[in-house]
Amino acid sequence: MSGTWGRRSSPRVRQGGWTPWLYLAPALVVLAGLLVYPVYELGLISFLQYTQAQVSGGQPVTFQGLGNYTKLFEDGQFWQVLGATVVFAAACVVSTLLVGCALAVLLTRVRAVPRTALMLASLGAWATPAITGSTVWVFLFDPDFGPVNKVLGLGDFSWTYGRYSAFALVLLEVVWCSFPFVMVTVYAGIRAVDTEILQAAALDGASQWRIWRSVLAPLLRPILVVVTIQSVIWDFKVFTQIYVMTHGGGIAGQNLVLNVYAYQKAFASSQYGLGSAIGVVMLLILLVITLGYLRLLRRQGEEL
Repeated sequence: MSGTWGRRSSPRVRQGGWTPWLYLAPALVVLAGLLVYPVYELGLISFLQYTQAQVSGGQPVTFQGLGNYTKLFEDGQFWQVLGATVVFAAACVVSTLLVGCALAVLLTRVRAVPRTALMLASLGAWATPAITGSTVWVFLFDPDFGPVNKVLGLGDFSWTYGRYSAFALVLLEVVWCSFPFVMVTVYAGIRAVDTEILQAAALDGASQWRIWRSVLAPLLRPILVVVTIQSVIWDFKVFTQIYVMTHGGGIAGQNLVLNVYAYQKAFASSQYGLGSAIGVVMLLILLVITLGYLRLLRRQGEEL
């Protein structure tokens, strides 16, 4: 009886093992078409001599191996742009998480009417297209017509003229359109936490900051991991805000980030192979950051 049962159960086990993949197959096909194939083409072009001459058919497409990557790594501007991108993205991620988490906690402390108003205002910022939001922020901080300079008494100070002031202005816009995702996600996580745990911490005399650091943050770690990785990906590949608000990268390229730098190389200079190489480097950096962050959490014994 036991032998018969074992022989009959194994096909069921094998069938059950394939069943999830059958359900995932449509999504995997879509992902392969929208992600895997474009990444393959990006990597392929990065190994080719592919400029406007090759696109128009004037010259044949030639394979040059790591030539584009060698040219890229020998360019001093690339390393300057890479450093600026890392610092800018890190500042955006930290600011977005701080604002989003603080407002998520605030939502749990206010009543229904102000909570609804804050949610609607935040979702409005989230739903605003990047190019529209960037244009509005440029107007608000315009030295001639913007209301911000008038309120702060800054006169004709141009925010986009200086390197750091321009990056600060773009950072504010990026945080403004990104924090709602963090706020809504963290707020949903807080609402799922048992209120008795929070009440016990408050009865023990813990401050709001101590409750967040010692109680909520560990419980919300899986959610914080998701929003952090998502913020890193979004902010590292910022393009629209920089391009619109600094007019293509600022004066003499002082506000360039990797995405805008790749656009200039690929389309403004028609060096499509070099632009593709920059895209591959960005993809690898994001993979290393994401995998490194997840590995660090696992070393700390966190269950994701």
